[in-house]
Amino acid sequence: IAVVAVMCKPHRCPHINFTGNICVYCPGGPDSDFEYSTQSYTGYEPTSMRAIRARYDPYLQTRHRVEQLKQLGHSVDKVEFIVMGGTFMALPEDYRDYFIRNLHDALSGHTSNNVAEAVRYSERSLTKCVGITIETRPDYCLRQHLSSMLSYGCTRLEIGVQSVYEDVARDTNRGHTVKAVCESFHLAKDAGFKVVAHMMPDLPNMGLERDMDQFFEFFENPAFRPDGMKLYPTLVIRGTGLYELWKTGRYRSYPPSTLVDLVARILALVPPWTRVYRVQRDIPMPLVSSGVEHGNLRELALARMKDLGTKCRDVRTREVGIQEIHHKVRPYQVELIRRDYVANGGWETFLSYEDPEQDILVGLLRLRKSSPESFRPELKGGVSVVRELHVYGSVVPVSSRDPSKFQHQGFGMLLMEEAERIAREEHGARKIAVISGVGTRNYYRKIGYELEGPYMVKRLE
Repeated sequence: IAVVAVMCKPHRCPHINFTGNICVYCPGGPDSDFEYSTQSYTGYEPTSMRAIRARYDPYLQTRHRVEQLKQLGHSVDKVEFIVMGGTFMALPEDYRDYFIRNLHDALSGHTSNNVAEAVRYSERSLTKCVGITIETRPDYCLRQHLSSMLSYGCTRLEIGVQSVYEDVARDTNRGHTVKAVCESFHLAKDAGFKVVAHMMPDLPNMGLERDMDQFFEFFENPAFRPDGMKLYPTLVIRGTGLYELWKTGRYRSYPPSTLVDLVARILALVPPWTRVYRVQRDIPMPLVSSGVEHGNLRELALARMKDLGTKCRDVRTREVGIQEIHHKVRPYQVELIRRDYVANGGWETFLSYEDPEQDILVGLLRLRKSSPESFRPELKGGVSVVRELHVYGSVVPVSSRDPSKFQHQGFGMLLMEEAERIAREEHGARKIAVISGVGTRNYYRKIGYELEGPYMVKRLE
């Protein structure tokens, strides 16, 4: 999958109205030292620089980036968008519609008048949009926001959590409570979204022990339990409130070796159904006054784990493509493995095809028996939701089959059949719904699903 990151225009942080200020550690935004950048970016990250070059025009950003990836030799049959640049859902509705419409149009080549039309043409486009990820805050992740995100073809949310402690959220000026985090996780998962949390170790008022405890809580407490995590150790950047605290000696970052230790211990806690998308931000080193001193923090942490004799068993470390690249390992005895856990008021089943000997993951499916509070009319009354279906391995063009590559080998079909069986026999569901990227809807049509609202649905009678 080619990942295309796009940025919306710079706008002020939505919670300035409530708290009078942005978060203590937040660089960027229209009022900052970096005046052309979006909130929480400096304007010097690769993505920001591409966005500024395109004057934040979504159509141009997409076209340029897809062209670039093509020239670098990537297959761009399937594109996943990531919408960055502060809280997208806080922007006015007409701007959001224009933005999303242009993302779909840039792939399909059609000029649409509204989002619904753009999505219809995007379904049949040659370059498929397999998902849109939107970065948001817990307080911009309520019912109306989730419903509009479903209509955009969005499938994954990145929610800024940063800390699970109320006092830290309050003192860093987040402008929302931790209770709001749990509620937004609950609503998002009930609507079928995949939830990725942004977490920041090393915030003010924290210490090593407290940082470790919060991650233990984060993965063990059913009120959190995200599907993915981005781990961003706190950086001190000039122009922020934290920079002032750091300059006057009221805030100290962890020493580099302590940080590597902490990240190693956090990665050892990650359950096998969670994917760690990134460790540390994309901010160029010269802008960072204090914080992470290494560009390859994850690598160092994994090396430290080897010394400690622990293993990171998250999805990304085990997926087949990465194992092939780094360790030249090929899976040979692949079997279906099932893990069940409770999260956010519902019952989650994580199905995967793995080679347990070598601990390699070939494909995965997330199935959820929603809680009774599900607010989408399509999901009322005994419906199970498939929140993610993903077969890893090299990207294969949609029509071809190569016996040594793992995509399009029928693993997806087998996972779907098992999910339907569990929904029918164990959940007692009448129908099963899939939150599908716009471009993958035809795949589900082939196996008997039809579009109902934003979901692909199949009756289980």
